[in-house]
Amino acid sequence: MSSASSGPVTGRGSPPGSVGGPASGVTADLSWPRSAGLVLVGGALLGSAGTASAYAPAGASPLTMGGLRLLTGALALAAAIPWVGGSWRNLARLFRRRAVWVMAAGSAAFQPLFFGAIDRAGVAISTLLAVGAVPVFAGLVGWVVLSHRPTRRWVTATTIAVAGLALRSWGELRVGDPVGVVMALAAAFSVGCYVVATKAEVDRGAHAVELPAAAYLLGAALLSPLVLSQPLGWAVTPRGAAVTVYLGIMTMALGNLCAIRGMRGVPPGPASTLLLSDPLVATVLGVVVLDEGLPLSGAVGLLVVLTGLALQAGFPARRSHSIPTM
Repeated sequence: MSSASSGPVTGRGSPPGSVGGPASGVTADLSWPRSAGLVLVGGALLGSAGTASAYAPAGASPLTMGGLRLLTGALALAAAIPWVGGSWRNLARLFRRRAVWVMAAGSAAFQPLFFGAIDRAGVAISTLLAVGAVPVFAGLVGWVVLSHRPTRRWVTATTIAVAGLALRSWGELRVGDPVGVVMALAAAFSVGCYVVATKAEVDRGAHAVELPAAAYLLGAALLSPLVLSQPLGWAVTPRGAAVTVYLGIMTMALGNLCAIRGMRGVPPGPASTLLLSDPLVATVLGVVVLDEGLPLSGAVGLLVVLTGLALQAGFPARRSHSIPTM
């Protein structure tokens, strides 16, 4: 991104509280409960992706589903821009911002890194690291880049939530190829950087729909060589198209829109912790909808995660008046 003097790329003239209204730091136009609630809802929508993908036709690879999800979400957001006080003309300016490229790279890199980690190290350990390490990376990078100093409450809430995730997966944890472990951590780092870059743009007043639309369009373009190298015939079947549309609109466009809207009043570290509602909802949906088993340790782990989320959601972060420097 350019210096603070360059001004935000935003829907000028939007009233306070509108989709494109400006915000700065933690003293945003949204109250803490509403901001935290929006991030939690965003995480919950993201958490439905796994259940939805289980209904994909045979031949649908995780990589192609991830790439088409990113593209469909980008197109849905771009189509909505004129209806929410934005302008397609602003996309060209967003494409030139460094933070938007960080968002694009983060959203694109997660797909091959995460699924590559699963292939090498296994599902349980890869999911735990790729999801559980995100708040840590986001908190540390946000501290360095945006001067959002981690608070004791955030550290406590994050530790509790991540411990709950570990307990949820305890009986399934097996470390395979160490390269897979590194890839899972790299996936978490990519998401952490994405969250911090998003927060930096939000603090500058970026439009809540234009911003992710630009980032996901770039991310889809970056990911397209990998996606196009995979079979895509499943996506044009009625069932495949329905899954793709749900993943793109509900879990990518709407889920991230809620999260980004909520980030107007939540620093990157706490926002990433609140997004741990993703694996919580994913597990519950797996049990209720897909009849997956859940041992007692897993149920206790979910309660521990819920405790960490409640601790983080119930108390506002310390106010910050820093100017983003990305």
